[in-house]
Amino acid sequence: MAHATTLSHSLIASSSRFSRLRSTTTFLRNPLTGKSFRCCCSAAATTDESSPSVRERVVSGVQPTGSIHLGNYLGAIKNWVALQDTYETLFIVVDDHATTQPYDPQQLRKATRDTAALYLACGVDISKSSVFVQSHVPAHMELMWLLSSSTPIGWLQKMTQFKEKSRKEGAENAAVSLFTYPVLMASDILLYQAEYVPVGEDQKQHLELTRDLAQRVNHLYGGRKWKKLGGRGGSLFKIPEPLIPPVGARVMSLTDGLSKMSKSAPSDQSRINLLDSKDLIADKIKRCKTDSFAGLEFDNAERPECNNLLSVYQIVSGKTKEEVMEECKDMSWGTFKPLLADALIEHLSPVQVRYQEITAETGYLDKVLSEGADRATEIAVPTVRNLRQAMGFLILDS
Repeated sequence: MAHATTLSHSLIASSSRFSRLRSTTTFLRNPLTGKSFRCCCSAAATTDESSPSVRERVVSGVQPTGSIHLGNYLGAIKNWVALQDTYETLFIVVDDHATTQPYDPQQLRKATRDTAALYLACGVDISKSSVFVQSHVPAHMELMWLLSSSTPIGWLQKMTQFKEKSRKEGAENAAVSLFTYPVLMASDILLYQAEYVPVGEDQKQHLELTRDLAQRVNHLYGGRKWKKLGGRGGSLFKIPEPLIPPVGARVMSLTDGLSKMSKSAPSDQSRINLLDSKDLIADKIKRCKTDSFAGLEFDNAERPECNNLLSVYQIVSGKTKEEVMEECKDMSWGTFKPLLADALIEHLSPVQVRYQEITAETGYLDKVLSEGADRATEIAVPTVRNLRQAMGFLILDS
């Protein structure tokens, strides 16, 4: 699921096996099709009691390359915590995606554990959610291979991120997995029958491919064709819709307000890592790029850094946009930066303390990840089995 960024790779799936939770209905616009669609993603509220019994499922993931940064946290993980009281939630450390470019094997192992620990430190509750490592559920790779047989090369050749990353590596040296990893991302989504996928702007193209691929496989193997082979018939996969969180979906670099905060950026100065010390956070904010305009304001296209820093302050302070505008409109950067640094330090301090507690408890994290993988496998295996049946593979009764 995220991959070069987050999966951003969050998925909201529906399963008739679970009882419906009450939620308000919000109408959102699909940025791929321009059409509106209904999303039940709010806190508890009364719904039509005659509606079918169903519970939404949320699945999301972050790639373990380097430390989790503020963009991962505010754009994805913080939203996960808000969802777990309402939905069945599964959160993945997508380690397979971390191998598409050169990496340090020792660092990957450490980063995988650190990422999982930070999920818990940020508020993911294992009594409500499953946390697991992507490579611990073989169905991800198995489904990727099956989907690859139905993925036209031309579709992958159009992927912008492959073009950009292979250019950096040199086209001749780029790994095959860098070319095909959008198919693995699709398998991360379709494996759990996702209905909604929270995505950032940079992930829209991958979701488009996932939607196209799901429709293609449904057409090639679903319906009556599947039923003739002993299946239930109908669609093999749901067609996922994009869901873009209204706040915090895209935290920008501290050195360039037009670029997304990223682990792959060469300068560590460009991001706040969740485990940065208090002094380092204060120093990064002190040195971050600003502008020479008077006062501070949101939504001025000529002031991307200003909008980004105010947005971060809004989220970590827990204030409304209007409250931040009123508080900061006449401030200078010299006054605002210490205010932002203090708010960030206060907000991240409990996360850092909890992380230290989790990593100090020998064996705890392994148990969490093992149980999470078992739960995910229970959901994933039927999806792969159905597709294998529909594609004509010999299925033995066990």
